[in-house]
Amino acid sequence: MRIGILGGTFNPIHIGHLTLAREAARQLKLDKLIFVPSYLPPHKDQEGILDAEHRFKMVVLAITGNPKFEVSRIEVDLKQKAYSIDTLRKLKDQYGAGAEFFFITGSDSLKELATWKERDEMFKLSTFVVVKRPGFPMEEVPSQVQAITMAEMDISSTEIRKRLKGKKGIEDVVPDAAREYIKKNGLYI
Repeated sequence: MRIGILGGTFNPIHIGHLTLAREAARQLKLDKLIFVPSYLPPHKDQEGILDAEHRFKMVVLAITGNPKFEVSRIEVDLKQKAYSIDTLRKLKDQYGAGAEFFFITGSDSLKELATWKERDEMFKLSTFVVVKRPGFPMEEVPSQVQAITMAEMDISSTEIRKRLKGKKGIEDVVPDAAREYIKKNGLYI
């Protein structure tokens, strides 16, 4: 079984995440793609990050209807910072030796890759896949990293949060169910 892992803050999830997931599933011929919302991401400033339960629920709502997509609570349930290598090991244990993993991240993560906990072990346990993000060139890509291409979408969760604070619409960038959840719960205002 070919399994993609797409971790992130998803603060909030948006159509860029979903498009990336669909394109990665297609190009990598994945049987399944697992979204892994973080509890507290180790490489990000914690200010402005919504509670993990809200972010998890928005991912669940956003992926409903796509049979290849799943969401994992593995990091949310830790209730502390989680490292990708630990998550990958747990998923390996869960799915067994027959599973082939593809760890998917954006090119914005490349600059921090050297600081990742047990990076070389991650390369052994999975195929590390990078997708180009606008404003983050694909420079100094380690030889163990596979790059996939897709049409660039200049969408960021930061910009979405700014729109919401400014009472501007997000209909064009956030899936309907997640947008309704944001509105119903008064999030990001």
